[in-house]
Amino acid sequence: MIVAFSVTPLGVGEEVGAYVADAVRVVRESGLPNRTDAMFTSIEGEWDEVMDVVKRAVAAVEARAPRVSVVLKADIRPGVTDGLTSKVETVERHLGA
Repeated sequence: MIVAFSVTPLGVGEEVGAYVADAVRVVRESGLPNRTDAMFTSIEGEWDEVMDVVKRAVAAVEARAPRVSVVLKADIRPGVTDGLTSKVETVERHLGA
C-alpha cells in the first residue's frame, strides 16, 4: 500500500517547517520507501507498518504543537511493490509517447 499524508501543526504561527521536519524525520528513519514533496509525504509498505509510521510522525508534531491536522490518502493494492516508482514511471512513459 501507498499512503500519502500531510501533518500540519496548528496554533504555532505561520512557520511550520521545523514541525513538518520532525514528522518527515520519523518517516525517513522508518526504512520504508518514501518520498516528500511540497504538499505530502508518501510512504509504501504493509498496512500495519505504514500506519504505525504515520502515527509516530503525527506524535512527533503533537509533542510540540497544541493541535495537529492530518490529511491522508491510501492506495491499497495487494501484491504491488515499488509503487512509488512504478506509478510515476508509467505516467512518464505515457508523456514521452
